[in-house]
Amino acid sequence: MRKGFTRKPQADEPATRDKNYITPSGLERLKDEHRFLLTRERPAVTEVVAWAASNGDRSENADYQYGKRRLRQIDGRIRFLTKRIEATEVVDPETPRAGQAAMRAFFGATVRYANAAGEERVVSIVGTDEVDLNRNHISWVSPLGRALMKSAVGDRVVLQAPRGTEYLTVLEVCYEHIAVEPFRQPPGSEASAKGTPPSAPIHPTKASNGRKKFRAPS
Repeated sequence: MRKGFTRKPQADEPATRDKNYITPSGLERLKDEHRFLLTRERPAVTEVVAWAASNGDRSENADYQYGKRRLRQIDGRIRFLTKRIEATEVVDPETPRAGQAAMRAFFGATVRYANAAGEERVVSIVGTDEVDLNRNHISWVSPLGRALMKSAVGDRVVLQAPRGTEYLTVLEVCYEHIAVEPFRQPPGSEASAKGTPPSAPIHPTKASNGRKKFRAPS
């Protein structure tokens, strides 16, 4: 067994910030939202704006003013998503790894660790567009993500948290499918008013391939 050591995150880590690292499921969700806004929500709002414009004085037309403001919001979101998608660097956690790449925690790793009190937690290291605390998906540039990055089983890492310094012990590192919540159209969208149930996912999630899963601590 390799001897564990205490590792502190370096001030210049992570170095590459211009790329948008993301899992395949995370990228699919961005594309689904982009597609929804561009091909369904924007045309639906444009139709409402055109109808409102035909009803008279636009300066005092609440439907027209709201519709125009909503279009600006949609266009801004579309531009944001376009830039995020263009900058993506897809990392598949299920890609076979060997050597240190399989033993250490990098982007896409699922890590089980314990704090000084012995309390265990399992987290998955994902992109900034995939953070979901309800699923224990943390960003690779978050304080915890930075602390766990490059660690291996048996290592003690230092977490510089707002509430103080914590020492964590890495218990297990694994690479497996990370299920990301699919994009669902908002209940109040114009597109939802035209027939598609708001709760329906735009794209189905990928099923697990049956690989080893961590057992959540009881």
